Amino acid sequence: MPEIGKLLETGDPWEPYQLLDPFGRPVEPVAVYFKDLMAGDYSPLTPRSYGMDLLRWWRFLWVFGIEWDRAAREDARDFTLWMKLGDKPVRVHWRHRGKDPSEIPPPQTGRPAPGTPNPVTGKPTVGAKYAPGTRAHFETVLRTFYDWHLENNSGALLVNPFPLDRSRRCGKRRSNGQGERANAHHNPMDEFKKERKGRYRPTVPERIPRRIPEDKYTEVFAGLRSHRDRALLAFWVSNGARAEELLSPKQGDAKVGQQTIGVIRKGTREYQELPANRDAFVWLRLYQEEAWKKGVPRGRAQPLWWTLRRPWRPLEYDAARMMFTRANALLGANWTLHDLRHTATFLMLDDPLMPPVYVQHILGHKYLSTLDIYNRPTRDDVITAGLAHHARQEQKKKLPPAQPSPSYNPESLSILFGGPST
Repeated sequence: MPEIGKLLETGDPWEPYQLLDPFGRPVEPVAVYFKDLMAGDYSPLTPRSYGMDLLRWWRFLWVFGIEWDRAAREDARDFTLWMKLGDKPVRVHWRHRGKDPSEIPPPQTGRPAPGTPNPVTGKPTVGAKYAPGTRAHFETVLRTFYDWHLENNSGALLVNPFPLDRSRRCGKRRSNGQGERANAHHNPMDEFKKERKGRYRPTVPERIPRRIPEDKYTEVFAGLRSHRDRALLAFWVSNGARAEELLSPKQGDAKVGQQTIGVIRKGTREYQELPANRDAFVWLRLYQEEAWKKGVPRGRAQPLWWTLRRPWRPLEYDAARMMFTRANALLGANWTLHDLRHTATFLMLDDPLMPPVYVQHILGHKYLSTLDIYNRPTRDDVITAGLAHHARQEQKKKLPPAQPSPSYNPESLSILFGGPST
């Protein structure tokens, strides 16, 4: 698929992202849809997430000369098949963009093949195909995008090219033979059931949370280059905040006396104070004293985390992610920042004096049942238990054979059960 058009970050809070066509003009159907998203209770990053999926779809339409409001279900089917079978585009590093292909150095050798498990963590590496979660996300985005335009009578739309799969709803059927919509009789007191809604929506395997072993975490921590990075990791692994949430505090939000740090929650955008261990605040103070001597802005309303070099800029998620990736590379591992959140959750749930409802509040989950995924044994726990089982079986083989128990005296049995006397 040719990489024509782009998703532009404008910096305008009223219209943070624009989808541009190959000639640099905004795509009007997407622009009005983004305005509706911004008016609703959505994160400012939602247009970016939706825009990436809409950009893939528009590139498909541009290549085949299909108008967006005349796309048929056959077009949606073909696009879904391409997402399922085609390879993801190979992205060129920004340092090599615009260069002749012969000038670009070959990729590094010795790395695991795409999709194979990492030898250190056991997690699969990023595959060459689009993941089921990515395909499920684009199906939801495009289906809701076309539903919105159908409700507003936009363009020449007659049907949604990404329909609901009525035949897979439930056992009940309407008089016209079609199945009911998902959660048609939902009890508001219960959680929503996870039902397959879209006809072209794939089944997404449930992700198993992974914790970083203590010895490996120590090695990653030792590979960090600055007090700032050590403080960040210490906070992530102690309070379970999401990566982008921990980058939101101001300097006044880190309250050393109360041993808490205030963050802005990702979904609700609410302010919440989270507890953290003492080591995190020690590393934070070392980082701040070092940064202030270099000239980093100081003040309660100033951001807490800054870049390490001039010009001073607030630390962003991509820079923090690359910092952790470099530390991972020393071990040949592929843990992510979100694995630090999982590690913190495991540590809190392993404490018998820590009620799970408090863990739920610290993590910012809406339902307590979300913690059920942490009750499953991890890969390392299963392997350790299996090896211990085989070791016990080997020990049994080395034991001397059991002696048979002595038999009963026949005369005693005759007296007990009243047998014939001799």
